[in-house]
Amino acid sequence: MNQAWRTAISATLHCLTGCAIGEVLGMVIGTAFGWSTLPTVIISIALAFLFGYSLTIRPVLLAGVSLAAAIPVAFAADTVSITVMEIVDNTIVVTIPGAMNAGLANWLFWASLVLSLAIAFVVTVPVNKWLIGRGKGHAVVHQYHHAGHEEHQGHAH
Repeated sequence: MNQAWRTAISATLHCLTGCAIGEVLGMVIGTAFGWSTLPTVIISIALAFLFGYSLTIRPVLLAGVSLAAAIPVAFAADTVSITVMEIVDNTIVVTIPGAMNAGLANWLFWASLVLSLAIAFVVTVPVNKWLIGRGKGHAVVHQYHHAGHEEHQGHAH
């Protein structure tokens, strides 16, 4: 596997982490409160973007960039990736019969969520590879990740 695919997989795993945290939290909140599908999906998407952007902003801030400068970097790095992932995973969860109404104690709820995120990951990897190959997406934030890790490691000693 070449470096471009490894970078795309790494970027997509990063995106998946934020999306999964937000998606699971949103689905749990909506299901726990007995919300219908639409408000549950809306809160899941909002939280996926919030956590996705937050996970990107952190290393940029650690690299010494101001919050005002880090926010546009996160938007440039993750908006397309999170959008694709959210469209795919929410479409899958909503179309699995009974998944949205299964309840938190039901295996169908959790299995559909895991399946939807796994498929969203597979679909989003080539999108991220394409973006990174054009200097967009996670390529925008990549320089800050390295600077943040080096600075962080320097302070740890």
